[in-house]
Amino acid sequence: MLRGVDLELRAGEVHALMGENGAGKSTLLKVLAGVHKPDAGRIEVAGQEVSFGGPRDAQAAGIAIIHQEFALLEHRTVAENVYLGREPVRRGQVDRRKMVADTRALLDWLGEDGIDPAETVARLTVAQRQVVEIVKALSTDATVLAMDEPTAALADHEVELLYDLVRRLRERGIAILYVSHRMREVFDLSQRITVLKDGAFVHCAPTEELTSDDLVRHMVGRSLDTLYPDRARPDDVGPVRLALRGAGNERVRAIDLEVRAGEIVGVAGLQGSGRSALARAIWGVEPFRVGRLELDGVPQRVRGPRTAVRKGIGFVTEDRKGEGLALNQSVRDNALLVRRAALRGAKARRSGDLADLLRSVAVVSRGQHQEARFLSGGNQQKVVLAKWLAVAPKVLIVDEPTRGIDVGAKQTVHHLLRDLAAGGIAILMISSELPELIGMSDRVLVMFEGSIAGELPAGASEEAVMALATGHLEEAS
Repeated sequence: MLRGVDLELRAGEVHALMGENGAGKSTLLKVLAGVHKPDAGRIEVAGQEVSFGGPRDAQAAGIAIIHQEFALLEHRTVAENVYLGREPVRRGQVDRRKMVADTRALLDWLGEDGIDPAETVARLTVAQRQVVEIVKALSTDATVLAMDEPTAALADHEVELLYDLVRRLRERGIAILYVSHRMREVFDLSQRITVLKDGAFVHCAPTEELTSDDLVRHMVGRSLDTLYPDRARPDDVGPVRLALRGAGNERVRAIDLEVRAGEIVGVAGLQGSGRSALARAIWGVEPFRVGRLELDGVPQRVRGPRTAVRKGIGFVTEDRKGEGLALNQSVRDNALLVRRAALRGAKARRSGDLADLLRSVAVVSRGQHQEARFLSGGNQQKVVLAKWLAVAPKVLIVDEPTRGIDVGAKQTVHHLLRDLAAGGIAILMISSELPELIGMSDRVLVMFEGSIAGELPAGASEEAVMALATGHLEEAS
């Protein structure tokens, strides 16, 4: 539901739209797309009032939406996807030559010469598929482009490609509505920011006049200072829970690290540095071939995930929807997935404490039988955490724990992780968001080309982290 929302988009401007889940961002996009018709107020395009009876009307007015989940047919070509349902016809047949030529012209207009219009979408990278979605929108003569969480599916090295694409669209006079939870992107790309809360307009200002703290306060009514809980004190940290001694495999090498009970150790590094490979090796997906893994001082062989779970290692994957949840199953079944799959006998069947477990991670749902796909991203992540708490791990690896969730949910997850550490769990946390990594970690390990390049203390600067992550060791010292 929306209440009195004012929004003005200008040609050649990136206008960011921010707010927690439930703030009204998706509803506003549906109004712009012609899916919902407003009960009050008006929509104007190029100074003329318009009324949309459906998505085709919005498209005809020059408005296009790039959704977070791509709507492409993988086994059709780029050109076929761009003109799907609007294929040019010549003498009663689809004019494929014109379709390919027009798609090539749009790609050239965007400065994208690395995509073949005749290539099947299945062979494209995620970043290239996003370009196809944008070209599909431009093929309808769109002058207003709304992008919903455009970097959610992109790898780190692909985000900069999107930045370049957004800037090119801006230079060509397209008005861009940019919906994102990621502060850095919003400040890097936008010229103005509008904040919604509970379906209502809260604030709009030029980006240069706002700070991260301002945005958080407008969105959730709290200061950014509360986003990260207090770090562990020396007395809170216990004995070494997880230790690696000279550990390595095909993707990481000579790994020496220790994670103690009660602490959160961050792992930083650029895409391909070995961060996720390290996590997958510890959890036995790609086991270590050399060196030693110790749990509570005892050497262990972890040959696979089932072994890892039984030895007390949990792993919150970065791909929440693809690997972390069974989206068509209930909250209850998801929370019990690991317990049922990896444990035996009565331990696997026990579920009487499930309600308390879900309350402890603050899952908001219509009940244990609601399917996970209908939860917000933040609540889905809480269910993933509950799934691991159900087996009481000693060590918990969390890879990108707040990817794709709003600021309020991030704060909840941050405090949950700190509470878990305070309860004696050793946490190894991987994150691409340096403010998060620095704000949450008691120590930061930085990876470079498959090895640990160095360790930094709590509160280290982003510059020091990036110096190690890029191999400039002398600049980090």
